Amino acid sequence: MNQPIFTYTKGMIRTDTSYCPGCTHGISHRLIMEALDEIGKLGEAIGVGPIGCSVQAHKFMNVDMCEAAHGRAPAVASGIRRVHPDKLVFTYQGDGDLASIGTAEIVHAAVRGEKFTTFFINNAIYGMTGGQMAPTTLLGQRSTTSQGGRELGQAGAPIRMCELLATIGGAVYVERVALNSPANINKAKRAVKRAFEVQEKKLGFSFIEFVSTCPTNWGLTPIAAMDFLKEKMLPYYPLGVYRQPEGGEKQ
Repeated sequence: MNQPIFTYTKGMIRTDTSYCPGCTHGISHRLIMEALDEIGKLGEAIGVGPIGCSVQAHKFMNVDMCEAAHGRAPAVASGIRRVHPDKLVFTYQGDGDLASIGTAEIVHAAVRGEKFTTFFINNAIYGMTGGQMAPTTLLGQRSTTSQGGRELGQAGAPIRMCELLATIGGAVYVERVALNSPANINKAKRAVKRAFEVQEKKLGFSFIEFVSTCPTNWGLTPIAAMDFLKEKMLPYYPLGVYRQPEGGEKQ
């Protein structure tokens, strides 16, 4: 009997993508929806997307979604989760959104131990608004607002959100994953499931960072962008579990 090689993910809406060639947003979308489907929670999930490329998530994710002002998704998710304590609530945010205008929102959601999950797309640049330097842009990396490359003395060092949030007690599960290889994608999916499990158990705030690509604004081909992620981004943004519930399995 012939077995299907590929099937559509139940949690994804069948529509053409609007993301650029080589963008890894689609991979993260699929992983989140597959995880919800496999744990039987597609009908119990509510997502919040703010401004940026993530604002398009509702076109692809087949769950209840709402939009928030730039950087304010954690505040909206906090309210939703408190009103609907038995739902799985998540925010889906880019680095320009979460690590810049929304820094206070995500930090204080973690401080309060809000019981929702944040999926953080770190592609080291502002995507939708034209490729400006983001808080996560690497030193020496060029953007439309750092034509000579990011300078330490002018812009400071790129912010590492996992390391920052892992210092906060209310953030009980913090992990950084990458979307550049089948092995890393499989690890990313396991991290998504663990984050939802932490939320289901009402242990506190959970945070998953996806190290991602933005070929268009990096000025690279999709293949070259994957090489850049591996060779430049991962040394500065090391993968791994930065905080987990006590007694959790070591990674």
